[in-house]
Amino acid sequence: MRTTILLFFCITTIATQAQIKNTTAVTGILGAFGEEIKYLLTQVQQQKETVIQQVHFTEGILQGKKVVIAQTGIGKVNAAITTTLMLEHFQPRAIIFTGIAGGVNPVLQPGDLVIGTRVAYHDYGAIVPDSIIRKPTRNPFTLSENPLYFTCDSALVANARIIGNSIPLEKITRSTGEQAPRIITGTIVTGDVFVSSNKAAGDLVQQLQADATEMEGAAVAQVCWQQKTPFIVIRSMSDNANNNAHTDVAAFYQIAARNSAKFVMAILEYPAAP
Repeated sequence: MRTTILLFFCITTIATQAQIKNTTAVTGILGAFGEEIKYLLTQVQQQKETVIQQVHFTEGILQGKKVVIAQTGIGKVNAAITTTLMLEHFQPRAIIFTGIAGGVNPVLQPGDLVIGTRVAYHDYGAIVPDSIIRKPTRNPFTLSENPLYFTCDSALVANARIIGNSIPLEKITRSTGEQAPRIITGTIVTGDVFVSSNKAAGDLVQQLQADATEMEGAAVAQVCWQQKTPFIVIRSMSDNANNNAHTDVAAFYQIAARNSAKFVMAILEYPAAP
């Protein structure tokens, strides 16, 4: 009798633990450098920190949702490494990348925000005279070709679009006065370079129909794509990736990083959030 009761208790405990695990699935949030995740970390409750391969992961509750947050470091390789570690050790149901970017779409100004609908590399392919031929990456294990543009999760994009119509973000002080950030959906391109050139910014628009450029998103997207994990990239503009980019990024990166983080929090708060 005791054996039967003990066996029933063990089975019940295992089942209960499985139910808890299934109902508290975590959402992964990544940013490249400290300022991009700083605001989020100030809002996380019940924090627990885990260090894996020198990467700090902070678990906790944000907007009533279980999250794990990490700083990837700048650049594609750093982003891919941290994304892989997060997927392996925390099995997030989705990954959200947050941070700043250069707005190459002429309608964008520092402080405006792009909800990524698709993400691509702008520096992968072949250099030929006077041009770069962009090519898709390839899964080295299946040998299948990845898409040139990695598509962000449609449900996450749909939620973000709804949120974008109502979220009150910090206003940006520009030469024309204080303005609320413009929020658009669009294409975000990634490369291991800080773009600070009128010509280069124009080329990204013409050749890749880019709206914003940064240094991590496509690497995160490729890892998530190959591991079949939903993802979205949210970027707030710190500059226009033009000849004045270094000056603008110094002036706007902090408020841009906060607004991107606040937008991510609104995504988590949305009823259909991951």
